[in-house]
Amino acid sequence: MDILNKLAKSEFRNRFKLKAKDLEYIKDKGIDKIYTHAKDFIKKRIAPAEIPNDGKQTPMRGHPVFIAQHATATCCRGCIEKWHKIPKGKELTLSQQEHLVSIIMEWLKKQL
Repeated sequence: MDILNKLAKSEFRNRFKLKAKDLEYIKDKGIDKIYTHAKDFIKKRIAPAEIPNDGKQTPMRGHPVFIAQHATATCCRGCIEKWHKIPKGKELTLSQQEHLVSIIMEWLKKQL
């Protein structure tokens, strides 16, 4: 994906890597379950038009998807607008959500 190449050039985004416990979590749960988690996180935390704590809703650790969200600039609507050109203030369509999840999953798979 072209966006992953662009993100790889960002010093900030490039700092994010999965740790051993994250890799173990993916191994234990399976990639399909991680995909379900990613879809759920995007739907509940990112997709709404208005997010009261936007910019702070995605933790920096605690789940491999959270790490991937920061690495792929899918962590908040501000980053999504800047990197993915999807404007803030409007609920994400299902297609937009799927696009973001696919980027997250691609990044995760490259980390495995």
